[in-house]
Amino acid sequence: MAAKRRAAGAGTTRQLPSGRWQARFQAGDGVMRPAPVTFDTKLDATAWLKAQAGEVERGTWAAPEQKARGVRTLGQYADVWLGARELKPRTRALYRDLLDQLIRPTLGDVPLDRVGPTTVRNWYATLDPSTPTRRAHAYSLLRSVFTTAVSDDLVPTNPCRIRGAGAARKVHATKVASLGELEVIVEAMPSRYRAMVLLAAWCGLRFGELTELRRGDVDLEVRVLRVDRGVTRAGGEVFIGDPKSEAGRRTVALPPHLVPVLQEHLRRHVGDPSSALLFPARHGGNMAPSALYAVWYPAREAAGRPDLRFHDLRHTGATLAAATGATLADLMQRLGHSTSSAALRYQHAAADRDRAIAEALSGFASAKVVRLRSVGGRA
Repeated sequence: MAAKRRAAGAGTTRQLPSGRWQARFQAGDGVMRPAPVTFDTKLDATAWLKAQAGEVERGTWAAPEQKARGVRTLGQYADVWLGARELKPRTRALYRDLLDQLIRPTLGDVPLDRVGPTTVRNWYATLDPSTPTRRAHAYSLLRSVFTTAVSDDLVPTNPCRIRGAGAARKVHATKVASLGELEVIVEAMPSRYRAMVLLAAWCGLRFGELTELRRGDVDLEVRVLRVDRGVTRAGGEVFIGDPKSEAGRRTVALPPHLVPVLQEHLRRHVGDPSSALLFPARHGGNMAPSALYAVWYPAREAAGRPDLRFHDLRHTGATLAAATGATLADLMQRLGHSTSSAALRYQHAAADRDRAIAEALSGFASAKVVRLRSVGGRA
């Protein structure tokens, strides 16, 4: 009997970087299928595997794609689609919100095979044009759901055919902070936050990357920061995992003028263990955005920039680096920012170019700008 149970189905579990558990099940057809959701504990993941094996033994088991064929409405299929995806918590929460708030109210009860191009176009016209990014995300999500439905042979073609609808157009261009404004902001911040602002501006780090930096990620002898992790928040929970994108895992060279700033910050505000956070919350753990905003808003007001978001400091860093003569490939590597096509195009950006950028950046601090030389030796 035991041998029969093993033949009926087999599975594996593994812990993801987020700390949650994934289960994968093989029902005798040679295909390993992941559970539609991840689990809090290994025990929960194992229980799911046992349930799948029980269905196989009873002859009631069906592959997820077979179950999807019985789905009648777009809302039902979208739930199956979302549950089958391995997503970062913040992305899953975003998709869930878009489905519930923007897609389901209009299209959720429509039979999947009755959603045509005209239906999609009429739905898209109801979305608020004053939130272009959110509207573009909703459209892209719907298009992705139907791309899978086409692959599952549930619909013949994808009805999402509005050209450019998945790309958000910025309503206002970002005005980067000037060096003078940056100086005022840093002076207006409490001392424990100043290095954080400077790293965001001069090194282009994201808030989630900064709040997971630890003493062991800083090497002041060779003047580099190692960005290996990031913090995200979704549904009131904190998740520590990989940076935002594959390009986000990187080593960033420090401009020399920031070294003494970081030395002082480490001495005054950071614990001795290599695991000590550089910018912890006052009562320990990862800093929440609200803690930063409490001091960021008054500081930006002092600089006469009530419009400046903390994330905009990354644009300041990119602008300063570009002014040194850095190429687009250099900037992509330094900022850890890429699309899928850019990741292939710019993956050969060299680490020694990043150090040259860091050296030249300090020229701004001393009012002596040294432009980078090109590979051929000419500026």
